[in-house]
Amino acid sequence: MSKIPVYLMPGLAASPTIFENIKLPEDQFELYYLEWFIPKTKETLSEYALRMTKEIKHDNPVLIGVSFGGILVQEMSLLIPTKKTIIISSVKSNKEMPTRMKIAKKTLAYKLIPTSLLANVETLVKYAFGENIISSRLKLYEKYLNVRDKKYLDWAIESVILWSRVTPDKNIIHIHGDADEVFPIQNIKNTIQVKGGTHIMIINKYKWINENLPKIILENEKN
Repeated sequence: MSKIPVYLMPGLAASPTIFENIKLPEDQFELYYLEWFIPKTKETLSEYALRMTKEIKHDNPVLIGVSFGGILVQEMSLLIPTKKTIIISSVKSNKEMPTRMKIAKKTLAYKLIPTSLLANVETLVKYAFGENIISSRLKLYEKYLNVRDKKYLDWAIESVILWSRVTPDKNIIHIHGDADEVFPIQNIKNTIQVKGGTHIMIINKYKWINENLPKIILENEKN
């Protein structure tokens, strides 16, 4: 039996190193790592997703995206057939966004975010992973965030806030921590809950993910 190709898309500003502890049985799965590239001027999320699909070298792959990467793989799955599309620590529609993001959309407050400040590692870590990161861990998490280009950050933040999907795709598989502080669990429906999982559970709950992801991929396959 040929191996199942699994493509992994990291979260906002993050590199594929966030998946360094994700290990799936090598006789069944082949892992491939997607990376953020700088968007073109005025490029839409859908246009960006189309460019990202050019990195997919297999038919009917499994796409897995974390946080903003989860939003992106959902857009990609509209453009190419997938075996499974799985999101982790993300949202399936703009209705699952937290109140602060909905307010930012209505008031255009997101345009006031000084993204140049996000080049500061401490600020970027807290923005990407949540405010509850303890200071002693900042250096640890710094290595995961290497996309600090202002054009990318402006585009990424706007793309999250303005994401227009209203109705979730019923085929999306959603894994979410019950302690996620960026996308609180009370706003999330139809998800596989991970007890104690925060927004960075791809990093610190990797044992749960390694144990459960293979059966999640193989179960209830789409026709």
